[in-house]
Amino acid sequence: MMSALPAPRASEARVSNRWTALAFMALAQLMIALDATVVSIALPSAQRALGASVADRQWVLTAYALAFGCLLLLGGRVSDAIGRKPAFLIGLAGFATASALGGAAPTFWALAAARAAQGAFAALLAPTVLSLVAVTFTEPRERAKAFAIYGTIAGTGAAVGLVVGGVVTQYLTWRGCLYVNVPIALAAAMGGWLALRTPSPMPHRRGGFRFDVLGLVLATGGLASLVIACSQAVTVGWGSVTVLSLLGLCVALLALFVVWETRCEAPLVPFSIVLDRTRGGAYLAAGLAVASMSGVYLILTYYLQEVLGYTPLQAGLAFLPLPAATQLVSWTVVSRLVPHLPPRALMAPGALVAALGMGILTLIPGGGGYLTHVLPAEVLLGGGISAVMVPAFSVATLGLDPRQAGVGSALANASTQIGGSLGAAVLNTTAAAATAGFLVLHGGAAAGALVHGFAVAAGYGAAMLTAAALVAALLINAGRPAQPSVGTAGGASR
Repeated sequence: MMSALPAPRASEARVSNRWTALAFMALAQLMIALDATVVSIALPSAQRALGASVADRQWVLTAYALAFGCLLLLGGRVSDAIGRKPAFLIGLAGFATASALGGAAPTFWALAAARAAQGAFAALLAPTVLSLVAVTFTEPRERAKAFAIYGTIAGTGAAVGLVVGGVVTQYLTWRGCLYVNVPIALAAAMGGWLALRTPSPMPHRRGGFRFDVLGLVLATGGLASLVIACSQAVTVGWGSVTVLSLLGLCVALLALFVVWETRCEAPLVPFSIVLDRTRGGAYLAAGLAVASMSGVYLILTYYLQEVLGYTPLQAGLAFLPLPAATQLVSWTVVSRLVPHLPPRALMAPGALVAALGMGILTLIPGGGGYLTHVLPAEVLLGGGISAVMVPAFSVATLGLDPRQAGVGSALANASTQIGGSLGAAVLNTTAAAATAGFLVLHGGAAAGALVHGFAVAAGYGAAMLTAAALVAALLINAGRPAQPSVGTAGGASR
């Protein structure tokens, strides 16, 4: 009987190691999620301190998200090539350094550049974390629980970021909202160094590691042209030669990107992954959902602070029902239903619930609208988005060979980051243009014009969420999870 004891103990140790490693993966993801809302709350103060215009203010958000989204595909391939533990540690070190530079930025554009650097290192870190989760947890129930933890980290990070951002901005300075990432990165790096297994050497193809540089340039140039066009449209209008030229350049570069990717020997985007109906649908639905949510934080941050007169701390606390609803629904409903329902059975209704919440924001009044409009909208948005994102991230890597987990994870994150960058640019442009148009036609107080602009942007956000629901319902045809799909069980690995 005594000889039978070591096997269960070894198994328990492997299980414990997986969950210990997940804690440090989650801490790294928490830092990435926290950074978005910390900066959102600090944005009005940073804009005033550095003299940024209404048209340019969104670059603090979009520079990060655009660099993140465009470089994620490189990050996923680098993670697969050098191993996930080295990629994890390098990503944390770079993110901490960029955060420190952002906190010390002397000008608005220096801040935007530091945010782009943060996005670049997050592009290495995020797919590494997701692929670690994907290859470490393969049993359906464990996988559902692990991805529920991963999915709710965004909500946890959002909540922490909102409160920390409010406290630091109000009582210290907006610069501290960037410095806060440094100790978190150091803690995650120390834990990851100890808990993650040292990878074995990765066999490389003859010719060494290859990367599609031209594809990266074409994709980044096309998306950057679109974001710049949106920014310029605030001041010169959508029909101007400048904006139309930028939009034309965007179309041309992205068309060349698609053509090149079908001919490239080592493509940036493996179309065999993207064109899978379920995975492609998950990427698109998640991108649309995050595009809308990026507008929520931008709209409500300025509505609460500039219109309702909230302090940064009050604004941060006023946001808390949104991430609280995300966590509550994710843990009590979504994580229990993911193993038993097809993904679209959760994603489509979830997107429609979030669209209803966004629709409420189209009715926000000029004053005193928190309890009647903002609060119910936040609850619906938080609960609905959790039903979209948890299954989306789970099916994004479903059925992939472990050697492609990094690229598949990168595509999942890229869809949300690119969606977020474009969503912030489009909705900021929409709000600013509607505000300016209202003042021209009706005059009146600036606060009334701002509210009108925010309401119009919220309408566009509701349309994005409705489109996400249609994509999930029509494209995602995966059935109920029935078996492990990526890798093998065991300790945390590359």
